[in-house]
Amino acid sequence: MTAPVITGGAPGAPRTPDTPAIPGVSGTRATLRRNFRRGVWRVLRRKPSRIVGVAILGVFAFMGIFGPLLYPARLPRDDNALYAAPSLAHPFGTDFEGTDVLALVITGARYVLLTALVTAVITVALGTAVGLFAGFRRGRWDTVLMRITDMKLTIPALPLLLVLSTVWKFTSAIEMGLVLGLLGWGGVARAVRAQTLSLRERGFIEAARGLGLSSGHIVGRELLPSMAPFIAMNMLIAVTGAVYAQVGLFFLGVLPFDANNWGVMLNLAVFGGGALTTTTALPYMLAPLLAILLLTLGIVLVVDAMDEIFNPRLRED
Repeated sequence: MTAPVITGGAPGAPRTPDTPAIPGVSGTRATLRRNFRRGVWRVLRRKPSRIVGVAILGVFAFMGIFGPLLYPARLPRDDNALYAAPSLAHPFGTDFEGTDVLALVITGARYVLLTALVTAVITVALGTAVGLFAGFRRGRWDTVLMRITDMKLTIPALPLLLVLSTVWKFTSAIEMGLVLGLLGWGGVARAVRAQTLSLRERGFIEAARGLGLSSGHIVGRELLPSMAPFIAMNMLIAVTGAVYAQVGLFFLGVLPFDANNWGVMLNLAVFGGGALTTTTALPYMLAPLLAILLLTLGIVLVVDAMDEIFNPRLRED
């Protein structure tokens, strides 16, 4: 499944070639880091919604790390409160077994977020490596790698996942993330290659070549840092794509219900509880949808802040 890709925006300011270590360099770097942190804080304060976005992602990170630790391994059930309405005791009501829906959302966050994180890391790492190498080397390497990328982009991800689900149960979030990541790197590779082709003609890259620096140094120390903001934003976008993909697969019921997942909740609420025809199971369906909506909102707000942080032309002084 191809992850959405940010194709616009300028990369960060070019870096100058490394200079020999001299006294005062560490102090200069400390000053740069301090100014960067202050700049980040100014960008966040300029639009309070961005602080809200950071807070939302912080809450979801807390849920993913500590959520399952806040509840017993087997969540308590109440046979006298099946599909109970929202209340102080159960803010999102209960499910068909009398289990608190909020507890299901919190404990289910780990699988969803871990899958999304693994997917994003693989997507961005593989796509960046292929795009950087193809764009920098050009020639035969560029042709071969881009043909492979084009072939990968033509593979329909959803039918392939449906076929894989018949032989692979995806009980582990890492397994799910690995598959989604291997299916989603093509768009990132194409976008990174385009950025590399643009940057490799810039003056600071020509200067690095003129100084006789190695290709590894130019790619790793000059090109890659210049594209770091672009890559970071694509990674956040890849997280949302991975969440939609895995939740959709669980919702369709093509994966086993062994794992606690927001998609499983949606499936049981719609097909088991009739949430689309009655209001009884409606809170059970809305709770995971609200979680997905908030997670997406947080990512969008943070991406907006990152765009301004790393792109000086967008800063509003």
